[in-house]
Amino acid sequence: MRQSITYSVASASRVITCAACDRATGDASSLSRANRRSPPGNWAVEVLLGYQNTWAMSPNVEEYLKSLPGRRRLGPAEVAAIRALPGEAYLVDLELGLVDVAFHRRLTEHWSVNAIFSGVNYSGGFLDGTIEEFHKTFGLSSFGRPAVERNTVNVILNLKNAQTVSLNAHLDGGLLDPTFGLRYSFAAAPSPWNLVVEGAVKVPIDGQRDFLSTGHTDICLQATLQRFAERHAAYLSAAAVRTQGSALTSSDRTQIVPTYIFGYEYSYSQKTNIIAQFYISPSVFTHEDTDLEGLLKTKYQISIGLRRRIDGSVWTFAITENVRNFDNTPDIGFQISWVYSPVFMR
Repeated sequence: MRQSITYSVASASRVITCAACDRATGDASSLSRANRRSPPGNWAVEVLLGYQNTWAMSPNVEEYLKSLPGRRRLGPAEVAAIRALPGEAYLVDLELGLVDVAFHRRLTEHWSVNAIFSGVNYSGGFLDGTIEEFHKTFGLSSFGRPAVERNTVNVILNLKNAQTVSLNAHLDGGLLDPTFGLRYSFAAAPSPWNLVVEGAVKVPIDGQRDFLSTGHTDICLQATLQRFAERHAAYLSAAAVRTQGSALTSSDRTQIVPTYIFGYEYSYSQKTNIIAQFYISPSVFTHEDTDLEGLLKTKYQISIGLRRRIDGSVWTFAITENVRNFDNTPDIGFQISWVYSPVFMR
C-alpha cells in the first residue's frame, strides 16, 4: 500500500510523498513470492485496488459538530462557524479509490526492476452509514459523524499553511506520478535470511496538481530484512523518502520522511497464507504547516489479510485500520490485489 491529513487526501501523503517507499515495500516484502526464487528474465504484472474511508478533524471541529442538532449538508454557515473557531481547524470527510498497475522484471539472480502507474478517485462513497452503525453497536464515539450528511465530500482546512474549502463536490481525481524502482536481493537462491535493498524515484508528469502531485521528484531508499522458517516468515523494513513540496499546503520545503514496517506471514496451506503488517511513519507535517498535535503525531496502522495462489495468479485481500492516533490517518481501508507471473505455475 501506499501518506496526509490522511492517506486519503492521498496525494498529499502516502500516495505522493511515500509512494516509492510504501508501495515498493508491499512488493519487495511479499514473502510468499520472495521465497520462490524466480529465474532471470522472469516477469510479473500486478494490479492493486485500494479503497478507504476518511473522517478526520481537529478537536475544536469535533466539539462543534457534536453541538449541532440533527444531520445536515454542510454549507456556508457551517464553514464560517468552523473558520471562526479559536485556533486552527480542519475537517476531511471523503472516500478514496486507488488503482496501481505494476510491472516487475528480474534481470539477474540479484537485480530486478519495477514500474508502478497509479490513478486515484475521490468521492463521498458509501461506507459512512456502516461505520456509524459499527461505532454505535460497540459503544464507540461517533466523533461528530451524525451531524453531517452521509456519503458526501467535505474538506475544510483552516491551517497555518493551508486554506481550502470543498463541500459536496467531486474532487479532481486522475493519474498520479509514476514510480520506477531498482532492487537488489542479496540471496540468489532460497535462504533462511535475505536482505533486499531498493531505490525508487517518483517522476512528476504534469507539474503541481492539487490532491495529485507536488510537482517535484521524490526519491526513496529502502532496506528490507527477511526471515523464513518452515511455515513462518517475517520482515522488517526501513525506508526514507526525500520529498519536496506538498500537494496540500503551500510549503515548498525539502524533507526526509522515514517509514518502518514489520510484517509476518504464515503458510496456512500450500496455496493460502495469512498476513499481518504494522506500519509506523512520522507525520509529513511540521510546525511550519500547523501547530495541531493531531496532525503532527506519528501515524500507526495495522493490516491483516489473506493471500491465495490460484494457478499462475496470487490474490491478496487485506483490511487496514488506524491505531492510536485517529486524526491523521483513514478510519478504515480495504485492498485487493492480483499478481500474475509464469513462475507461479511451477
